[in-house]
Amino acid sequence: MRLDKFLKVSGLSKRRTVAKKLCDADRVRISGRIAKAATEVAAGDELELRFGSKLVVVEVLSVGEQRSGRGERRELYRVKSESTLA
Repeated sequence: MRLDKFLKVSGLSKRRTVAKKLCDADRVRISGRIAKAATEVAAGDELELRFGSKLVVVEVLSVGEQRSGRGERRELYRVKSESTLA
């Protein structure tokens, strides 16, 4: 699944356009490498997301096309760490 779509489906981003802008601004990394919106995401990948001064690291547990509820979205990833950047 494309990175921007995964961010939207998982609830890490409210809209796919916002996810694409994050990727275009080099604020998303997959396993330590800068990732663009079209980069494929697979189970086991580690995503680093920078939201302003906040850094969130998540592990992708599964990649699904659609989720209906908030609880089901949280099953797609596990938060490894959250920190504030100086």
